[in-house]
Order: sequence, then C-alpha cells, then structure tokens
Amino acid sequence: MSDKHTELLRAKINGETSRLPWTELQRFYAGGVVVVVSDTLDLVDVAVRIAQDDKNTVAQWMNDGLIAKANDAQAQAWLQADLSLWAVVVKPWILVQCEKMQNMH
Repeated sequence: MSDKHTELLRAKINGETSRLPWTELQRFYAGGVVVVVSDTLDLVDVAVRIAQDDKNTVAQWMNDGLIAKANDAQAQAWLQADLSLWAVVVKPWILVQCEKMQNMH
C-alpha cells in the first residue's frame, strides 16, 4: 500500500478508537471476536497492520504473545474491576488494550 493510503487508514482508525466500558464489550467477547493487544504495542499500529492484512507481522505478534484472543480470566477481571478499555474495530475483530501500566498506579 502507498504511504498516502496508509496515512489515511491510520487517521481513520485513530478517529474510531475510543475508551469503552468492558460491560459494553462483553457481548463481542461472547462472540469470540475480542483480541487483546499488549500495552507494549501501539493499538492504532496493530489495527492498521491487521487492516492491511500484514500476516507476517501479526503472526509474529501472536507468537510473541503480544496479541491474543481475550480469555475468561481477563474478562472476569475486567468485569470485576468495572474497567474501561481502549477499543477499535477492525472487522471482524474488536481490538482492546488496557491502560499503560504507568497510568494504573
């Protein structure tokens, strides 16, 4: 993809990224489409790579444990903490990311 197209895609995804309470995301978790992005990665960058079908980079992140489908333990913890997560849709996935660790202290 051209740099111009990537810039436009990044701007579009950035504009669609927002904080949502876990209670609003639970139904998507039940559908198996919630993907957790490590706070060591940039959520918008991950979304752009997925939207561009960058299989090599995404596979590497998966192998490194930096992105993975949400699990029951995470879902339960987020519910109990009444947590809000950063979220963005890259069909068919909903990518979520917790706050950076320094913001949780």
